[in-house]
Amino acid sequence: MEEFIQQIKALAKRIERIKDNIQTEEATKTSLIMPFIQALGYDVFNPEELVPEFIADVGIKKGEKIDYAIIQDNEPVILIEAKSINEKLEKHDSQLYRYFGTTNAKFAILTNGLTYYFYTDLDEHNKMDAKPFFTFNMLELRDSQVLEIAKFRKNDFNVEQVLTTASELKYTNEIKAFLTREWDEPSEEFIKFILNDVYQGMKTKKVIDGFKDVVKKSLNQFVNEKVNDKLQKALNSTSANTEEPEADGVREVAATEQVPVTPPEEQIVTTEEELEGYVFIKLILKELVDVSRVFYRDNKSYFNVLLDDNIRKWVCRLGFNTGNKYIQLNDENRTSYKVERVDEIMEYKEEILKVAEQFV
Repeated sequence: MEEFIQQIKALAKRIERIKDNIQTEEATKTSLIMPFIQALGYDVFNPEELVPEFIADVGIKKGEKIDYAIIQDNEPVILIEAKSINEKLEKHDSQLYRYFGTTNAKFAILTNGLTYYFYTDLDEHNKMDAKPFFTFNMLELRDSQVLEIAKFRKNDFNVEQVLTTASELKYTNEIKAFLTREWDEPSEEFIKFILNDVYQGMKTKKVIDGFKDVVKKSLNQFVNEKVNDKLQKALNSTSANTEEPEADGVREVAATEQVPVTPPEEQIVTTEEELEGYVFIKLILKELVDVSRVFYRDNKSYFNVLLDDNIRKWVCRLGFNTGNKYIQLNDENRTSYKVERVDEIMEYKEEILKVAEQFV
């Protein structure tokens, strides 16, 4: 499984690098979609495993072709309709719907090489559902999505087993989509539902509008606290006695040099986001070093994470004090990556470990 995960992540990085040079549907197929099929373990050049331009006659229309059919025991099991990377997929699902009922395939995929929609027939037998049960974007892959993709690998693919999980996955994704919408912009119904247990007065529109920002803030704090608790427990399990130094200036000083006292009005404030980022990085680095070697030093401009409390061994810097958040790595080019959320630090796990290796 680990090898497959790394393979998919490598493909995602390659797509990020080459996507701007792809302009046609044929280039999308060759450069993006076929490598994905190949990553699933299918021989894209073997017609016993993958048939391009698969014929799927629809009613009186003969010779209708779908871009690819993945074959198992001489029967199509997955139909794949490919579109150009520049096309939106929503308007093309009706075409795939027509093909679906003409074969024995139980799964259909609509993709433009970046976004993938997986369909089956949960609602009505032999009729493709109107909504996909699984979607993902190769440029925004989550580990949980990679695990779902793995179920479609050649050596693991089992129609019945995947069908049994498709229903749960469909509703799980719809629930998450609902929660995402409510997270971004809580609806009146959602706010009213929460207020039923916390506010005894009349839930008028004015009251609901007044609680909107409070609900959003509460949701953010709740999730942040849950994430921090889980990460801290993971760290505590490997280093229960690790103590963090108090934040000080980023400048390294000799042992005999007196450190100037920062005036009260210039005291450095270590924020919750910086500490959360520190926990993420510490969780990454524990794969390479003992976490007791990981320290932080904060200053007014950025937050340093370093090894052995030595500023010459700084691994990365977090710039979370402005609206444009970033993480800067101590590599040859001092590479910086813009981030919107603290947890996006995990997307640069490999890069962070590579930097830290030079100090091990």
